[in-house]
Amino acid sequence: MTNAADEAREAPASMFTVVAASSAGTAFEWYDFFIFGSLAGVISKVFFTGLNETAGLVAALALFGTGFAFRPLGALIFGRMGDKVGRKAAFLITVTLMGGATFAIGLLPTYDQVGILSPILLIFLRILQGTALGGEYGGAAIYVAEHAPANKRGQMTGWIQSSAALGLIGALLVILATRTAMGEVNFEGWGWRIPFLISSGLLAVSIFMRMKLAESPSFQKLKEAGEQSPHPFREAFAQWKNLKLVLIALFAIMCAQGAVWYCAFFYSQVYMEKFLKVPPATVNLLILIVTIISAPLYVFFGWLSDRYGRKWVMWFGMVLALLAFLPGFHMMTRFANPGLAEANQRTPVVVIADPAACTLQFDPVGKSAFVTSCDIAKSYLANAGINYKNQAAPAGSVAVVRIGQSEVVSVEGAGFDKATLKTIKAGVEDRLKAALSEAGYPATADPARINFAGLLGVLLIFTIAATALYGPQASALVEMFPTRVRYTALSLPYHVGTGWVGGFVPFSAFAIVAATGNIYAGLAYPIFFTGVSVLATLVFLKETNGRSLDF
Repeated sequence: MTNAADEAREAPASMFTVVAASSAGTAFEWYDFFIFGSLAGVISKVFFTGLNETAGLVAALALFGTGFAFRPLGALIFGRMGDKVGRKAAFLITVTLMGGATFAIGLLPTYDQVGILSPILLIFLRILQGTALGGEYGGAAIYVAEHAPANKRGQMTGWIQSSAALGLIGALLVILATRTAMGEVNFEGWGWRIPFLISSGLLAVSIFMRMKLAESPSFQKLKEAGEQSPHPFREAFAQWKNLKLVLIALFAIMCAQGAVWYCAFFYSQVYMEKFLKVPPATVNLLILIVTIISAPLYVFFGWLSDRYGRKWVMWFGMVLALLAFLPGFHMMTRFANPGLAEANQRTPVVVIADPAACTLQFDPVGKSAFVTSCDIAKSYLANAGINYKNQAAPAGSVAVVRIGQSEVVSVEGAGFDKATLKTIKAGVEDRLKAALSEAGYPATADPARINFAGLLGVLLIFTIAATALYGPQASALVEMFPTRVRYTALSLPYHVGTGWVGGFVPFSAFAIVAATGNIYAGLAYPIFFTGVSVLATLVFLKETNGRSLDF
């Protein structure tokens, strides 16, 4: 009787099957995760009804980041499993866990139905999603790389990178189709559940495809020789030769990856929809188009790295993003909402307040009320996409918003119950809205003045930067680490970078804007982390193209 290892050697999976099964499962997991990010605005209304609009959006974006925050935990759990038990078992479990959590989100009761229990259940399911995704990428990337010929490793693993685009395409198509078919009111009422529930069918397909796979050749060879690491954590993180590689991967590659990719594909959505007031359907269509274009670019840049090296292709992507983000977002404002850009220039807004009463509105758990007169005024202006300047006022004075020649006095909200505070804030917001309207600030972007082609052009530049960095990344990371601890050592820096740096790009950038009043100030976050990687890549990252993986 032949054992499992003999059968795997006798009937190895074709390269096509390996790539297709790995990419399909990864695409499905990204589909699951992207649904939540794309529906942050709707989620804030469904699960955070007790908060005002700004706090609700911040809480939803924070919850989106919560899924990313738990990815390093998943990387450790499933990385250890992948290095001790095998690559196949680890990423078969991750896809099942991810799919079950996503389907369950579609069945959750709303805040209006069960109150605080609703966001608590949502948080729990997001934690499961993040933990599962933490084990997914490393397994799929390693599995494909350990099967691929050395001279085509970048191209083959590029398909794993493109699966992220395919997942986002699927999520956006389902959301766009559902929104269009039932209208915005019905979609926000109950139709938002459909994209989550559809995941059950995709889950079945992904599990079926992955069940057909055998173990990877490199791990099988290691297992037959009895050389698996008995202590992957200790070997990966307590031995300097491996820990040094983990730190280089994090600072030279993954800081930029998290910052660039999530700024290009997620924060740009938040920026257009919340600050520039572009209709959600238009935003979805723009992101869908650039995401479709991005899919083959990952494979192209992976192929390019097979010919010219991983390091310089990735470095090109980092530098392009570093140079493009600030002018690109300025152009997006002029292309998307020229009326807003003109009003900002023609009639500047000034917040006159006691600096001690203006807090940094950074609230990852969504519990802070931000009740000072300064915070109430700034919160509304930030959510409306209004640039403003800060002017110090005497200590203890109530904040005043000057819009051209008119002034709106804010209100101190401390000491009131929630219902009264909500009424007080609504009154301030109504007065600000009226004053802004009188000064020529548009409530929404004028569809007739939206330069769709211009917006698409800017987003394409961001997309080229993101794909040049991400396309060769899987092969570069796999080639950095020895087989014994590859899954563990690769997965942790990847998910710290994408999870803690990338996942919090939308939330952190929005909070910075709310605090400063400058709608471009949030870009300081992705620009900083990208700059760190540009320098670290030049100084510390070595070329790995063509290296044998059996070490």
